[in-house]
Amino acid sequence: MKHARIAWAGALHDAIESDGQLELLTPAFRGQRVGFDDVVWLPPLAPTPPHRPRTVLALGLNYADHAKELAFKPPEEPLAFAKGAASLIGHRARTVRPAGVKNMHYECELAVVIGREARRVRKADAYDFVRGYTVANDFAIRDYLENWYRPNLRVKNRDTCTPIGPWLVDAADVHQLSGGPMALKLQTTVNGQVTQQGSTADMVFDVPTLIEYFSSFMTLYPGDVILTGTPDGVVDCPVGAEVVCSVQGIGELQTTMVSEPNRAPAPAP
Repeated sequence: MKHARIAWAGALHDAIESDGQLELLTPAFRGQRVGFDDVVWLPPLAPTPPHRPRTVLALGLNYADHAKELAFKPPEEPLAFAKGAASLIGHRARTVRPAGVKNMHYECELAVVIGREARRVRKADAYDFVRGYTVANDFAIRDYLENWYRPNLRVKNRDTCTPIGPWLVDAADVHQLSGGPMALKLQTTVNGQVTQQGSTADMVFDVPTLIEYFSSFMTLYPGDVILTGTPDGVVDCPVGAEVVCSVQGIGELQTTMVSEPNRAPAPAP
């Protein structure tokens, strides 16, 4: 089943995909269907408790061909960094390209959403801790990548720079596919032209390995997200570009690049 979170008629709603429409789960409108074009799409992630903010982990260079594309060698253990929740936006949203940036590229990724508290999970049991899968676009601003001692904070954590969605697909639905989550095709188009193609089969560290690795030294909680890296084929995305990242069986995530607005300085507190 495909799950979504949307804004419609002045309120937030949980919904599921049903015959090419969104079927609302909100009690007041339960069963009502609305069109994909009639809603605002939000990240398909249930809110986490106030005392435990969501952890978003991301992988760098987790596809050997992407590492080669950037003139790096594949890592010998997962190369991970954390992302701020403020960077998350939904399907059909707008990503801001900062003024003066020369190289800002998409990164189409399979995103894993944790469903159970996970601590010291064995690789063989890892899939039991997955709630579902979605599509993420982990935009990178290459201009800000200075060196390995200051790797990815400015590169990956700008507001609006992590579109995610449109669907959260139940883990069971993905696990029953031939090859499961480790045999899914990925593709990105920019203004309708295919610019990136790959397969999750080419990950350096697969999903079970990543869950085992992270849970060996930190607790993963329901709603936490792991972005699993991207294959080669990244290109600069100018203002106005329409970027569509897709993962086989999961969905297509559309984003429009916009310029940074002219803003007055923030008032003094």
